[in-house]
Amino acid sequence: MELIIKVIIPAFNEEASIGKVISEIPKNITEVIVVNNNSTDSTGMVAQNSGATVLEEKRKGYGYACLKGMEYIASQEILPDIVVFLDGDYSDYPSEMDTLLKPILKDNIDFVVGARVKKWREEGSMTLPQIFGNWLATNLMRLMFRAKFTDLGPFRAIKYQKLLDLEMQDKTYGWTVEMQLKAIKQKLSYVEIPVHYKNRIGVSKVSGTIKGAIFAGIKILGWIFKYSFK
Repeated sequence: MELIIKVIIPAFNEEASIGKVISEIPKNITEVIVVNNNSTDSTGMVAQNSGATVLEEKRKGYGYACLKGMEYIASQEILPDIVVFLDGDYSDYPSEMDTLLKPILKDNIDFVVGARVKKWREEGSMTLPQIFGNWLATNLMRLMFRAKFTDLGPFRAIKYQKLLDLEMQDKTYGWTVEMQLKAIKQKLSYVEIPVHYKNRIGVSKVSGTIKGAIFAGIKILGWIFKYSFK
């Protein structure tokens, strides 16, 4: 029986990139869901014209958008086996999705994170705050929870039922680290797969601003310390 795999792409003002992202997603994917996160440009229209299912989420926040996508999936008659999360800024390589999915399909792993390894990163594709934040967060996770993560990369795949079991809550910047911390706590099997990473189209709404970088850092560290006391 063919597996059902759905992709959730949060998108805020990504009209220049979203069509490229959708066009490079492997054809074996069942449905591509773009959550238009209160964009002021033509992101939603471009995504729809590119063949994606487009949802509207007026509350701004990465987590809000991901939760909207999950809410839509849960309302469908036929539920997926796997959900993939992918950014809409064209910094990831959607064509690597089959590689990301392989540990789940071949080895029955629960959760896979695409790790943006240095040797495969385009110069300038990650800002210094991003690099430092990833280093700090993953080292704290290793110290406190014996985690093996090296990145908080947004390109990730997870078995749908395992995703539901995590009971995700974060509405903004802490979504990725919350998922990884809960995966550790619930003893999900997980691996990292090295992925290529390039300069995004447009300016990052998080790492591209001082405010975004600070709030993201606070949120990520907040989740880590919250779980360290549980």
